[in-house]
Amino acid sequence: MKKLLVALVVLGLAAAAGWWAMGPDWRRLATNMPTNQDVLFWSQAQREAGFRMMDRSPVIDAREISAGGPVRPLEDGAPIDLDMDLDAEMERQQYAALLVVQDGAIRLEKYGLDQTAEGRWTSFSVAKSFTSTLVGAAIKDGYIASMDDDVTLYIEDLKGSAYEGVSVAQLLSMTSGAGWNEDYSDPESDVAQFLSHAPDDGLPPLVSYMRTLPRAHAPGTVWNYSTGETNLIGILVREATGTSLTDYLSEKVWRPYGMGQDASWLTGADGLEISGCCIQAAARDFARFGQFILDGAEIDGEPIVPEGWLAAATSSQADTPFPGEGYGYQWWTYDDSAFAARGIFGQGIFIDPSRNLVIVTNSNWTNALGTEGERERREAFYRRVQAAIDAGA
Repeated sequence: MKKLLVALVVLGLAAAAGWWAMGPDWRRLATNMPTNQDVLFWSQAQREAGFRMMDRSPVIDAREISAGGPVRPLEDGAPIDLDMDLDAEMERQQYAALLVVQDGAIRLEKYGLDQTAEGRWTSFSVAKSFTSTLVGAAIKDGYIASMDDDVTLYIEDLKGSAYEGVSVAQLLSMTSGAGWNEDYSDPESDVAQFLSHAPDDGLPPLVSYMRTLPRAHAPGTVWNYSTGETNLIGILVREATGTSLTDYLSEKVWRPYGMGQDASWLTGADGLEISGCCIQAAARDFARFGQFILDGAEIDGEPIVPEGWLAAATSSQADTPFPGEGYGYQWWTYDDSAFAARGIFGQGIFIDPSRNLVIVTNSNWTNALGTEGERERREAFYRRVQAAIDAGA
C-alpha cells in the first residue's frame, strides 16, 4: 500500500517528497524537493510539477471520479476582445489554464506552464463548492432531511462538543461558532495541527480533533473560515448517503452531465476523500461544472438539488471581512450576484449569472493567497471580461 503523506495545510494540502521516479518531465521540475512538506515551502518549479501530478505520485492516494457516456460539448464561440496582452497576463499570473465560457461556448481558452487541454490540475479549496453541491443532492435524494438538522444527527460522535446545536446550514456557511484557527503561518494553529492529532479509539481522526474545539461564538453569529469544517461536511455526506464522495459525485454529476474525462479526489490517511480540497480535473471539466451550476445544477432538465437550494448556496449567508464579498454554502459571493469557488495559488471558477458567464483559472501564484498582486489582477480580469461582454466585444 502506498505510503500516504498528505496533510491538509494551507486550505488543504501538504505532500511528501519522493516523486523522482515519475519520469524526465517530473524530474526536470521537481529536483531538490524541500524536506519541509508544506506546499508553501515548495519552489515555483516544484509547485508547477506537483499541481499537475498530485494524483499520480507514488506517495499520495486518490480515488477516481469516473466519467462516462456522451461528452457534453463546449462549442467554440466568437473570440472575446479584451484589448490586452494575454500572453503577458498568462506569464504574470502563472496561469496553467484560462477559460472564458459565455452562453455555453468557449470565447477564450489559453494554456501555460506546458499544460494542455487534457492535463489535470489540482483544485485546492475549489473542491469545497463541489462538496457543498453534494449536500444539496443528498437533501434532494432524501438522505439529509433538512438544512436545519443538527449535524450531530449525522455525525453522532460530535455530541457533547461545540458542534452540538449547530445546523447543517451553519456548518456549510462556516458560522458554527466553534473556535478554529486557520493561520497558515502559525505552526500551532488548528489547520497545522489537526492531522497530527492522535485520535480517540474508534473515532475518525478528524472527528476526534474537531470535537475538542471550544465554542467561541453562538452558532450562526460569526463567520470563521475553517477547512476542518468542510472536511466534516464530507463525513456528514458519507454518513448520510452511505457512499463515497467520489462515487456520489460521479453518479450525480460527472457521468450524467457528460464530463470529458475522469477526475480524481485526493484521500487522507483514513482513506477518505479530503472534502475541503484537492480534486484533480481538466480545465474544461472545471468549466463544465461551472456551467452545470450556472444552468441550475440540472441533469436532463431536472435539478439534482431542492428548489431554492442553489440560490441560497450561491448568495451571501454570512458577512466576511472582505469588502463586497460574502460567503454562501461553500461559495464566495459578490455584491453583484456573481459567485466563485476559490483555491489557494489562484485556482478558481467564477460564475456570473447575469452575463451567463463562467471563467476558470488554474494557476501557480507566487504564494498561496496571491499577495503579490495576483489576486487583484485576477479580480480585475473578471471585471474586464464583464465589461467586454457588456460592450458587445
